[in-house]
Amino acid sequence: MTFNELLTQLKKKEYRSVYLLHGEESFYLDKIIAFFEQNVLNESEKAFNYTVVYGKEAQAKSLIDAASRYPMMASHQLIILKEAQEMRTLKDLKVYVERAVPTTIFVICHKHKRLDMRTTFGKAVKKHGVVFESKKLYDNQIPNWIEDYLREKQYKIQPDAVAMIAEYLGTSLSKVANELDKLAINVPKGTTITSQIIQDNIGISKDYNIFELQNALGERNTLKANRIINYFIANPRKNPLVVVIGTLYGFFSKAYMSHSLRNLVDFELAKALGMNPRNEYAAAFQVKKYKTTIRNFSRHQIEEVIHLLKRYDLRSKGVENNATPEGELMKELVFQILNVR
Repeated sequence: MTFNELLTQLKKKEYRSVYLLHGEESFYLDKIIAFFEQNVLNESEKAFNYTVVYGKEAQAKSLIDAASRYPMMASHQLIILKEAQEMRTLKDLKVYVERAVPTTIFVICHKHKRLDMRTTFGKAVKKHGVVFESKKLYDNQIPNWIEDYLREKQYKIQPDAVAMIAEYLGTSLSKVANELDKLAINVPKGTTITSQIIQDNIGISKDYNIFELQNALGERNTLKANRIINYFIANPRKNPLVVVIGTLYGFFSKAYMSHSLRNLVDFELAKALGMNPRNEYAAAFQVKKYKTTIRNFSRHQIEEVIHLLKRYDLRSKGVENNATPEGELMKELVFQILNVR
């Protein structure tokens, strides 16, 4: 069952006795739990019919006893088991799941990792209840998710601003949504979000970020690349070397692939590189930096860059490194990339 399908059912008050919410992406799990907490019972009904238990403290017998009771002055009672992954006796709830009380809504939230549905408990919930797995999105799915999230809030966003958020905030939807929610507080509805608005409201520099460093290196723009690196060195917590190397490795790996795919049109190239373009305009923006890079770096030179990145990754971890500071390693790496032959 998808998130939207489950939410549609709940809004119609089509409740089931047992729900298992599990998976690595906590954003959707938190949304569903919040819906249960805010909509199933009114404030007066909650006094006698609402129970929250956390996995570390939970005992199967006590939960089964509580779930087996009937509601008082309400159509349902709601029991939410949070952090179920911490509950040692979770599998013992199988007995209740197989004979769940219809007037109890028992929600089991198993966060940060998926439950093994091959277990007897997993099979029981699948057979007798509702299972929702919240999966982490891939990197190439994040830009479209950002656009959709802002569209629901009545905003548009420019492609470079989408890329900036996706590059800087990563794939944690909770983190991205939190920043976008703060943005929505300060920006009027109907606004088209630009990189300048992102800089002013989220604190991501539109000129000094990993996205711009990639562009500067792809253009072989020495002055711009060094300015960005100096900013990174002055702000090491925001721009650790290990993150810079990992991001550049992904960038140059895709540039290397682009050499073999250079005859494809932008939309097909974007798809081949693992992106998820919605239209030709988006595809053209997504592949522009790779097309620039392969004009400035031969296939052999990109191979050398990838070797450099692997070498400096090891040096950042202490291999063949005589206590060279991280900032100096970053400067060396950028110099070597810009001057690769």
